[in-house]
Amino acid sequence: MKFQAYTVSKYNFDECMKCTVCSVYCPVLQVNPLYPGPKQAGPDGERLRLKDPYFFNYALKYCLNCKRCEVACPSGVDVAGLIQAARIKYGQDRPTLRDRLLASTDLMGTLARPVAHVVNGLTGLRVTRAAMEAALQIDHRRVFPKYSGRSFESWLRRQAHAQAAYKDQVAYFHGCYVNYNYPQLGKDLVKVLNALGVGVQLLDKEKCCGIAYITNGMSDIARKNARHNVSVLEEAVHGRGLKVLTTSSTCSLTLRDEYPALLGVDNTGVRASILIASRYIYERLEAGAQLRFKPGFRKRVAYHTPCHMEKLGWGVFSERLLRRIPGVEFTLLDSACCGIAGTYGFKSENYEASQAIGVPLFEQIRAVDPEVVACDCETCKWQIEMSTGYSVEHPISILAQAIED
Repeated sequence: MKFQAYTVSKYNFDECMKCTVCSVYCPVLQVNPLYPGPKQAGPDGERLRLKDPYFFNYALKYCLNCKRCEVACPSGVDVAGLIQAARIKYGQDRPTLRDRLLASTDLMGTLARPVAHVVNGLTGLRVTRAAMEAALQIDHRRVFPKYSGRSFESWLRRQAHAQAAYKDQVAYFHGCYVNYNYPQLGKDLVKVLNALGVGVQLLDKEKCCGIAYITNGMSDIARKNARHNVSVLEEAVHGRGLKVLTTSSTCSLTLRDEYPALLGVDNTGVRASILIASRYIYERLEAGAQLRFKPGFRKRVAYHTPCHMEKLGWGVFSERLLRRIPGVEFTLLDSACCGIAGTYGFKSENYEASQAIGVPLFEQIRAVDPEVVACDCETCKWQIEMSTGYSVEHPISILAQAIED
């Protein structure tokens, strides 16, 4: 039988009992009066859209796709999925040049890497940011992530022989952020896994997971990436017998859940083999594996659970890993959305709402006053660092710092 995506009519909107809990937990509804809210935009609106596409409301573009409504829903309604599926099916707006540039992470990373120092310098200039706002409507107040002059893929290829020597092996879906912006996170993961007796292999020419294409109205490109990535994952899982690890909460959610739900790409053969790295490491430690920690390591850490980690239910693994580290003074921050939602917070029309959404989280962080904030999401890192001045590190990086070399 041919695999099909959830069409909007297949979502379980009839199970909505109109309790409006989703609206209470929606971060956008609290700050943007133009957004009708998840109940109205999702289950309520779907009943109308199925009768007549005329009822499609372009205010749905304000949805962050943070999934907090789905986490909160007592009936298990796919509220955010309804909204994103409606945008894909009924939306008529063509992506702007700005949207295409923000979504094309592989292309932009490939172009920027050879001249990373020039790009980083230019995007840090006020005049450049002002020009981008005037020409592209990318907000001038947004701080851009830095590019790396060398890719993580090129580094790991040079380590291939050493990695092959380990008895156990995993594949790593590193994603655009690790490859083009911050290879150190990938190196930290390799260090931790090697300490556990596990070697790390690259996937065969992975592409961007596609979430930025989905949210910027380019589901056709996202679908092509998804089909390519599923074939690559199948080769690793079934051809090489490997688990596939990720370090990005959003990549994890996209590969596992958004491919079948929004893009109609069947991943049933590989979905169960895609794991966030913190879960894989925690489970090995629980099974008896050991890590040797530096005796003098000390760090005050506050952990922010990204929204997509909450949806996956995997934040507990990062939390427990951090609590295992001797010398870590740990604080679990209350659940809150940072507001950036990938490319959403870069856009001029969304910037104010993006920052307002993040205020409760920013205030928590300042009250706790940690040495570092831990987080599994790269865009949360950008938002928190820009908005609070506190350093943000991935839980895997903190673990790598704490173990002996």
